[in-house]
Amino acid sequence: MLSLPGRPVRTCDGTSRRELLRAGGLSLLGLSLPEFLRLQASSTSQTKITPRAKQVIMIFLQGGPSHLDIWDPKPDAPANIRGEFSAIPTKVDGIQVSETMPMLAKVMDKVTLIRSMSYTPVGLFNHTAAMYQMMTGWAPDKVSPSGQLEPPSPRDFPHMGCHIGQMLPPSGPMFPFVEMPRPLQESQVIGKGGAAGFLGKAHDPYRLYQDPNKEVKLDDLSMRTEVSQDRLKDRFELLKGINGSMKDLEKAVSSYALNEYYEKAYDLVLSGKARDAFDLAKEPGNMRERYGRHTFGQSCLMARRLIEAGTRFVQVNWPSVANGNPETDAWDTHAANFGPLKNLHCPKLDRALSALLEDMDTRGLLKETLVVVTGEFGRSPKLGVSTSGNVNSPDGRDHWPYCYTAVVAGGGMKRGVQYGASDATASAPTEKALHPAELVATIYYSLGIDPALEVLNDLKQPRKLVEAEPALGLFA
Repeated sequence: MLSLPGRPVRTCDGTSRRELLRAGGLSLLGLSLPEFLRLQASSTSQTKITPRAKQVIMIFLQGGPSHLDIWDPKPDAPANIRGEFSAIPTKVDGIQVSETMPMLAKVMDKVTLIRSMSYTPVGLFNHTAAMYQMMTGWAPDKVSPSGQLEPPSPRDFPHMGCHIGQMLPPSGPMFPFVEMPRPLQESQVIGKGGAAGFLGKAHDPYRLYQDPNKEVKLDDLSMRTEVSQDRLKDRFELLKGINGSMKDLEKAVSSYALNEYYEKAYDLVLSGKARDAFDLAKEPGNMRERYGRHTFGQSCLMARRLIEAGTRFVQVNWPSVANGNPETDAWDTHAANFGPLKNLHCPKLDRALSALLEDMDTRGLLKETLVVVTGEFGRSPKLGVSTSGNVNSPDGRDHWPYCYTAVVAGGGMKRGVQYGASDATASAPTEKALHPAELVATIYYSLGIDPALEVLNDLKQPRKLVEAEPALGLFA
């Protein structure tokens, strides 16, 4: 760690967590995993903020879901704007949602509906650039002529979950940040905005790119068959003895004792806590059915289990590429909007999200867990128009970053309210416009982290976590 007097600045680097965990014994893990764990035990901002939340679940709906057709219906708008769906009442007087979300309507008293998400696109009309902004709080600086970004770079700004996992490491043998069941992706640009960037690969998320609705393989968290538990214990004790005589090495890592981090690495491999968190077979069948026996539903259920086990940040990405085929579950509804939403997207989202909110609330987890549901933008209010250069069918909607909806719950957020409002056609906010960077700042703030904290990038230049203020009006 490097500290600069007069302001809170941090820097670190490391190697890939997945590469480190793939080894089945500590002698194969070497010094890098304990060093990686040591790097995660850093202090937070000097500015004292009372934390409202202890952990975060980010539900990211890749592709840009239509706000008008899900949670901001406009029943009095012209037909070419309001679309095919009716509005239905919710458990909260005065708040309506689309008929596509009947289960969510019954738990609306647990959430805040942000109907004023908004930003003006500057090279951000395409998915990858907009996703990068949502994950990092920063607009990208390099956009190709097609509007897509360059591939991920070690100079990228870190995903907020990487910062959070570094500053607030779990107290036990668990992963700080888990991403599943697939990476952020648009066409061949994969993982942009989903990594630790200039923080170093030691702070990348643990990536479970598997379908939780099927058998999940966890070779990373299992010992190699040729390394018995007793043999691994012997190696651990040997390494402890060696490290005990390396006083200079201990000085080199300041006040941190390497033995502590060997113990954490050892526990992560052997404790079984992480493996158990990923094991949905331990859930009752009726609970799995409640979430929905599909990739998205089981990912949400696994997110709850990971939070229970101590993971600090879990991100569930909608299990389809950002510009995929809407008939096979992508939210990018240029070619067809109403059929896919009615028959595919919304039934899955409605069931899984309402189950997660109910389940978390019943278990007392929602009070200390911030749940955030958003996409990278919304969809165009008028049907069949082109707003981003894409071709749209008569019943398709194009990209629309000027106004869209996000849902937040738990973690000190108000319950059963609407934050901000959109105009009569859901084209623009009429009050309390909220930029994605401000939502990122709010997430940091909810955890007691100062969004203005400065970190050093790969060129040792100070950069704030995010150049935006948190939306304090969201908190109860």
